[in-house]
Amino acid sequence: QVQLVESGGGLVQPGTSLTLSCTVSEELLDFYSIAWFRQAPGKEREKVSCIAGSDGSTYYANAAKGRFTISRDNAKNTVHLQIHSLKPEDTAVYLCATDLSWTCTNFLPGRHVSEYEYWGQGTQVTVST
Repeated sequence: QVQLVESGGGLVQPGTSLTLSCTVSEELLDFYSIAWFRQAPGKEREKVSCIAGSDGSTYYANAAKGRFTISRDNAKNTVHLQIHSLKPEDTAVYLCATDLSWTCTNFLPGRHVSEYEYWGQGTQVTVST
């Protein structure tokens, strides 16, 4: 059974850092890529980052380059997303997902988020004073 569960969200102040976690079924993390997305109120879901299952390669959407870091801890079946220097515009529900592939091909530009079949429930991040 494919399961992804996000955690770590909350209300944070601008300029601080936050680490989100996506706990996945063991078999997912061993082989498949995991991606992070976010969706702000009234906006479309957008890509944030992806880590490949094949070799751990990482990919970032342009808006995420520089302040976001994705990593995985196989021992804990968890993929982390660190967000630094948080801004109010980072406020969104953050979701992790998988398309059950070894690579992040479906994360690349030109591919739609609907390529991802399995999603967690999301964790809310609110950046505000």
